[in-house]
Amino acid sequence: MASEQASTQATQEPLEIKLAHSPDSDDAFMFYALATHKILTPGLKFTHVLKDIQTLNEDALTETYDVTAVSFAAYPGLRDKYILLDCGASFGEGYGPMVITQRPMKKEDLAGKRIAIPGLKTTAYLTLKLYEPNFEPVVMPFDKILDAVKSGAVEAGLIIHEGQLLFSKMGLYRTVDLGQWWQEQTGMPLPLGGNAVRRALGPAVGRQIATIIRQSVSFALEHREAALNYAMQFARDMETETADKFVGMYVNNWTLGYGERGRKAVRELIARGTAAGVLPAPAEVEFLNEE
Repeated sequence: MASEQASTQATQEPLEIKLAHSPDSDDAFMFYALATHKILTPGLKFTHVLKDIQTLNEDALTETYDVTAVSFAAYPGLRDKYILLDCGASFGEGYGPMVITQRPMKKEDLAGKRIAIPGLKTTAYLTLKLYEPNFEPVVMPFDKILDAVKSGAVEAGLIIHEGQLLFSKMGLYRTVDLGQWWQEQTGMPLPLGGNAVRRALGPAVGRQIATIIRQSVSFALEHREAALNYAMQFARDMETETADKFVGMYVNNWTLGYGERGRKAVRELIARGTAAGVLPAPAEVEFLNEE
């Protein structure tokens, strides 16, 4: 009897899921409900880990976390270990990573320049390579890039996150918005980053996690003020109005679900990156759809 009770207790122990995402206001907004226990997670216990996206891309190579935010550009190197969830992604619809400079430049001026980038596995870097293949990348933390351009340490900078809203206040100039360029080229939104789950967990647990993440995103969108107040602690000195705009750019209906257009955009990005030799072949993309 005692052994049966112990066995029953063991089966009731929740499965710990290590969930890794970036310490940004948009991710904090998206996971507000999950982090503050506003939604049920039957049978699962989530532990949140916060790291920048470049570090998460690298950690995924060794399956450090059960669920992780990844750049879509990093996915081809992880496809044997992780599968993309069909929710929780960030798309830029006519906007995205930007190349900024100390003084006005044209596209042709970027060739051969030293450009600060937030990581070699980021979608921002991939998109810039598709836009202008000939430049010298200088890898540095994303939050150091604005200052590096301002000081003249590099000739241009590839900015992500809130830098897209703050560069003009520093007297810097935008040479190109890569999200806008991508939309002009393809007619599609630019897929930047998504969530992936370890294949080893199996499809049933993966789908349960996807459902929970979708519920968390939906809860945040329905309780925007409370979720934004929570996210402000991760807003890196942004004013509430700016943080609200930033969150709205990257947590929206695209985050609830890619839809066929979103999935097509991801496949197009991977295909172009593979054809350009920036990403490893093959170009197949696999999503774990809810059933």
